[in-house]
Amino acid sequence: MKLQETTNHISNWLKSYADNAGVKGFVVGVSGGIDSALTSTLCACTGLEVLTIEMPIHQQPDQALRGKEHQAWLATNFPNTKHIQVDLTPVYDNFVTAMQPNGASHQLSLANSRARLRMSTLYYHGQSNGLLVAGTGNKVEDFGVGFYTKYGDGGVDLSPIADLLKTEVFALARHLRIVESILDAKPTDGLWGDDRTDEDQLGATYPELEWAMAQQEAGKSMDDFSGREVEVMGIYLKFNTANKHKMLPIPVCEIPLEFK
Repeated sequence: MKLQETTNHISNWLKSYADNAGVKGFVVGVSGGIDSALTSTLCACTGLEVLTIEMPIHQQPDQALRGKEHQAWLATNFPNTKHIQVDLTPVYDNFVTAMQPNGASHQLSLANSRARLRMSTLYYHGQSNGLLVAGTGNKVEDFGVGFYTKYGDGGVDLSPIADLLKTEVFALARHLRIVESILDAKPTDGLWGDDRTDEDQLGATYPELEWAMAQQEAGKSMDDFSGREVEVMGIYLKFNTANKHKMLPIPVCEIPLEFK
């Protein structure tokens, strides 16, 4: 991948989209992860206003520290960026009490609720400041395994890195000299209040999932693989099938003309 050319292409695309939409810039939620770090940096490269928001909900200390470190790096390198923290922990705790007064019993619903509270926060600040919500999903997450929350981190105005594989995200982030702590950290969605990684949840690394995605696109069958390859393809296809509802347009019940 041509790193500088790709950087210029994405930042020009972002600026053109914002100009055509008549907005001042972008708002990005920063988590201390590589995807949000790259997205916010590419937005900053446009020269337009960029507001980054840290939204802790019982966040692991290392994740919060990386998010603050990235915001400080942005402030040093891009004077067009502003940074705030919105502590959503009390909001989340009140939400849990209202939804499950007898104690938390459905952890996945709660994890997804964290992402949806953050989406609402981003849209509040986006609308009140004339900014677009820039998504942070990459190609494998958005179109391969559907590893994101519907109407959570999947609720965005535009997706600048959704055509980049995870390995390409890391390559571009290194090119842009994003802070080492983020480059070295294991990817995590940070939705569980513990230190579980994406690999812990998915059962495969991102390079393995990228390989599986390429095999699917090439029309390969399970008979073409052996050993760990079979296992990885099975993992990929399981998520790809189960999360298809996230990756396709919302089904619409079309009314026959003779009924109208």
